[in-house]
Amino acid sequence: MKRILTILFWFGVMFAHFVGIMAAAYLLGGLAEQHLFAGASRLTNLVILMVAVVMGIASLLTVAERKWSALMQDRIGPNRARINLPGLKNSALVGIPHFLADGMKMLFKEDFIPATANKLLYNLGPMLAFAPVFALFAVVPAGPSVSVFGNKVDMVVATPDFGILYVFAIASLAVYGTSLAGWSSNNKFALLGGVRASSQMISYEVALGLSLVGLMLAFSTVQLPVFMGNVANELGAGNAASGQARYLWRFTSEGGAFDFGIPAWGFLLQPLGFFLFFAAAFAETKRAPFDTPEGESEIIGYFVEYSGMKFGLFMISEFVEIVILSGLIVVLFFGGYHLPFGGEWLSNLALMKEHGWLYGTVLGTVFWAKVMFFVWLQLTIRWTFPRFRYDQIQTLGWKILLPIGLINVFLSGALVLWDPSLRLLALMGLLEIGILLSLTLSRKQSTEEHGHGGAHGHGHGHDAQGHGLPAHGHAAAAHAAPADPHAAGAHPAPASH
Repeated sequence: MKRILTILFWFGVMFAHFVGIMAAAYLLGGLAEQHLFAGASRLTNLVILMVAVVMGIASLLTVAERKWSALMQDRIGPNRARINLPGLKNSALVGIPHFLADGMKMLFKEDFIPATANKLLYNLGPMLAFAPVFALFAVVPAGPSVSVFGNKVDMVVATPDFGILYVFAIASLAVYGTSLAGWSSNNKFALLGGVRASSQMISYEVALGLSLVGLMLAFSTVQLPVFMGNVANELGAGNAASGQARYLWRFTSEGGAFDFGIPAWGFLLQPLGFFLFFAAAFAETKRAPFDTPEGESEIIGYFVEYSGMKFGLFMISEFVEIVILSGLIVVLFFGGYHLPFGGEWLSNLALMKEHGWLYGTVLGTVFWAKVMFFVWLQLTIRWTFPRFRYDQIQTLGWKILLPIGLINVFLSGALVLWDPSLRLLALMGLLEIGILLSLTLSRKQSTEEHGHGGAHGHGHGHDAQGHGLPAHGHAAAAHAAPADPHAAGAHPAPASH
């Protein structure tokens, strides 16, 4: 109970920080637009959103992952590093001193360069692994466009006409960092890790691209802000809802006090696209269960020859990818900063109309709340599933995700042409969700029935350690065991806890 209360407390602290950060971002953006030049708010967004928020979350995730894994495995977690100051030296401070100690260690650790390495490419590898990943968040809208101090403030760094294509292009550059790091080290183990990482990233980029084609067909755009759409009165009276802000089926009248309905979120329109995108992007991060390029039990990683902050860039790039992936999932499939219902009611409140920065702060906090949920989901997956074999990873990418992606593109294109209102596409999406749920539940049920059948058929459904054995294992044990175990001198093993 104490751990649960502690987690809830820190979640509250985190959301309070997001409220303050988003309010500061809008107010500073409005001041920059008012006193500097048009578009100056993009510079403040660059500093606040990308440098402060994304890098701040990615850095703190190094501690959060250790704390969360300890909670899942019933361990204490990082608590040894302390700050030797009165009142603090006897407190673990939730493991934050470990984050500070790791940063100091990487900054001041010896920068070792192998004598036979290609020094130019060796130094370029960490930069190419980190910079493209970090630059991806530039096109992610973290909040609505509102009027602050009479000036329009967009809560995004850049809005190119080729938004999603920018994501594909920049994300594909990260493969150069891993391949150059493995080759330039002049180490055979690092080279093997680099080849593995490169082939894995290339194989999943194909499925990654196909997973979003259905969304492009549905919304007829590749610009991420257009995916969001505008709720009524977001930028002024008369702006009709579009993109993911509109309802597929609305259950209240247009002039109703509170709007409610089924929104046109990407997850409802493209559930297969969501699962394909999530699996492919997760594999791109090279984290468990897709961490074969650096699996210690079978191969040494592509950055084995790196030390100090160069190694730190490789490590922090993975945590930045977690935040970027969560942000892209929220924007593309879960309505971005929009609420599932009540968006028009919120925008029509007199307080929100009078203070645009307050409206932006509320929806910006909604965006970061969604992002943190998917960050938590990725950490949970990381510490739940074991590592896949390398051939299984390649099979999943080329033989499963790729064909499903092609089928999804053809099916989505046909339904969009048949019904441009996207309601038929949403019905197909709900059907796909139902099929996926039924397959998952039926698989679990059949496994349980199989386990109970084995238990009844052989007297015991578990071995001495309390783990279930497969049916053929029970059968072999039944044939090999004597009729009277006491006659053979066998004694039951104690139950293991």
